[in-house]
Amino acid sequence: MSDNNSPDLDRRSLLKLGLGASVMLSTAGLTATLSGCSSAGPASNLAVLRESDLPLLAALFPAAVGPHPAFSENSNAIELAIAQLDHSLHYSSPFVQSEVLNLLGMLSMPLTRGPLTGIWGDLAKASPAQLEAFLLRWRDSRFDMLRKGHKSLLQLLHMAWYATPQSWAAVGYPGPPII
Repeated sequence: MSDNNSPDLDRRSLLKLGLGASVMLSTAGLTATLSGCSSAGPASNLAVLRESDLPLLAALFPAAVGPHPAFSENSNAIELAIAQLDHSLHYSSPFVQSEVLNLLGMLSMPLTRGPLTGIWGDLAKASPAQLEAFLLRWRDSRFDMLRKGHKSLLQLLHMAWYATPQSWAAVGYPGPPII
C-alpha cells in the first residue's frame, strides 16, 4: 500500500520517465546546436562566458550569495564577480568549461528551463523568490542530476563572489597578506 505523499514508480513508469528525459535533453541539445547557442563565442572582454550567460549570472549571483551590502553599495559588484568567474573558468580544463557552458545554456533555453527550474519566463527577469525556489527545488530534488547541478552552480558562484575584494569587508576578511 502506498501513501499519498510518495510517488509510485514501477519499472514501466521509471522507463517512461527515463525515455522522456532522454528525448527532452536530446531535443534541447539539437535545438541549441541548430540555433547556434552552443557555438557562440565569448562575450567581449571575457575569455569563456558568452553574452547570453551574463544576464542569467547577474540574476543568480544575489540569489546564490544572499543579501550582501556590496550589491547595494557597489553598482558593478556583480559585473566584477562575473569577470572573476570568467577568469577562473579560463584557467580550468576545457571539460569543466564545456560543462559549465552546457549548464548555463540549459538554464537559458526555454525548452529546458521551464520543466527543470519551474521558471517558465526569462530567468534573468525572475523575482528573487522565484530564483530561491528554483535553487531549493534543485537542492532538494530526488534526481541526482539536479542536486549535482545545484551544488556545481552554487560552488561556482560562491567561489567567484568570495574571490572579489568587494565581498571581503562584510565578512571581516582584510584581504591577502601583502608581501
